[in-house]
Amino acid sequence: MNTITNNSMPTAPGLASANNALLELYKEQYELEDYQKGVPRWCSGCGDNAILTAVQRLCRDEALAPEKTVFVSGIGCSSRFPHYMNTYGVHSLHGRALPIAEGIRLARPDLKVFVNMGDGDCFSIGAAHWVHAVRYNMNMLAMVHDNNIYGLTKKQASPTSPKGLKTNTTPRGAYLDALNPLTVTLGIANVSFVAQVVDWIPKLLYQTLSEAYHHPGFSFVRIIQRCPEWLPTHLDEYLRDPERVLLLTHDNGLTLDTDLTKRYTKIEEHDPSDIHRAREVASGSDPIPVGILYRNENVPRYEETRSDTRLRTSALIRKGLEAEFDKFTIWPKGHQPQHA
Repeated sequence: MNTITNNSMPTAPGLASANNALLELYKEQYELEDYQKGVPRWCSGCGDNAILTAVQRLCRDEALAPEKTVFVSGIGCSSRFPHYMNTYGVHSLHGRALPIAEGIRLARPDLKVFVNMGDGDCFSIGAAHWVHAVRYNMNMLAMVHDNNIYGLTKKQASPTSPKGLKTNTTPRGAYLDALNPLTVTLGIANVSFVAQVVDWIPKLLYQTLSEAYHHPGFSFVRIIQRCPEWLPTHLDEYLRDPERVLLLTHDNGLTLDTDLTKRYTKIEEHDPSDIHRAREVASGSDPIPVGILYRNENVPRYEETRSDTRLRTSALIRKGLEAEFDKFTIWPKGHQPQHA
């Protein structure tokens, strides 16, 4: 049987298949500009700019359809991220990005879900959601933009502020040692992917996010970034001295090119399947470990046990809502609910 194309001319099945393949190939090609939206209002030199560029490159290289991609954020400088991505986005409540992303993942498993949070957003008010998001291991990429300070509210101490750091809330210096997000995450049940990277090594930033995107589960990536406004010299020593950065490489982790190994000579062959060594590496902060600390693709994912595989049409959603309303309706005697 001949296949009828849009111009009503008969076409051989093989030719039609080839045409469809070409059309799909064309539809899947995107430019960097397809993901750009508005002019970022972050400060010049802010690490958020580097993260945005890396993510937009990732979307382009993976040919992610903007209408099938969603970015969820909380509150903070980093949480303006969805405003600069030409995709769907949710700029949500402080500390609540993860449960909203989880709801999206359950309701729309066809979407690619990304989460952007700051260190205060995730590790302070959102700490409980962070812990359980790791435990649920739902398929999404979570990026924590960690600059060790509350930037949007103008220099208050965050959970990752180092001891002794003087801020508007700790004028005599932070009293406690900083929270280590890596060791905490690696201690949570069902953890499946943990990585750390810095904003000033763009090659590894991109490669780490790419590996995290392809991981089937909850990918937790801590990105150490600069804040030129409130902590302008805070990370200068790490930028100037390559020996204060430890690169983790492995066949199942990151691969390093010669340009990187010429500058960054402190390198460790680290197997991401070794969680015990991952915890040891994560305990160090000087040099900063950069790379994939842990990866386990066999951890069960919560949405696989809870999601409804039926297509969520408007009729199905209406039926579900009506059924719930029926539970609380006072019915006239002899009347039977229609939607139960």
